[in-house]
Amino acid sequence: MRRAYDFSKAKRVKDVPHLAKLQAAMKDKTRITIMLDNDVIEAFRTRAEQEGRGYQTAINDTLRAAIQTDNAPVTVGTLRRELKRALKDIAA
Repeated sequence: MRRAYDFSKAKRVKDVPHLAKLQAAMKDKTRITIMLDNDVIEAFRTRAEQEGRGYQTAINDTLRAAIQTDNAPVTVGTLRRELKRALKDIAA
């Protein structure tokens, strides 16, 4: 690894069309850190792989469904119920 890199000829993200598009798509998202049980993550990964999409998207969709179904803030109980339902759907 070099001690220093020369970025003087680097392009800005806005000047690279596919990177600008990705950056624009991420404006409605927030990066967080969350602790989930390993079996929950594995179940979502398995389901997402079968559906041909990312497991984080599957988790997000499950949380969105919980919010829209209850029309109320997500509580620990709601989250647990929705995750159990999703895991049951995966096992079926």
